[in-house]
Amino acid sequence: MTSFDDRERAFETKFAHDADMQFRAEARRNKLVGLWAAGLLGKSEAEAAEYAMSVVSADFEEAGIEDVVRKVAADLAGKASADDIRAKMAELLPVAKAQLMEEI
Repeated sequence: MTSFDDRERAFETKFAHDADMQFRAEARRNKLVGLWAAGLLGKSEAEAAEYAMSVVSADFEEAGIEDVVRKVAADLAGKASADDIRAKMAELLPVAKAQLMEEI
């Protein structure tokens, strides 16, 4: 029974680690999207960093990405569509994951 308990504990640990990494990757992606949007808005480097953090914070309003899409689309007001933002988010998720892997 001990080997079964060890396997169960290992699985639970891996699940927790994977969930944490997914959360961190999505937060990093949102930051990258915020920096991209800040560039479109012509913000300075300091303003861009602050804006990117507001995009990360927007993700805590509801589950999924639509809260971020709504915020960024409203802020960009015609400079990028909601579909453009979703595409950029899909493009930047692997980048965010790669950045996290480099940090480990």
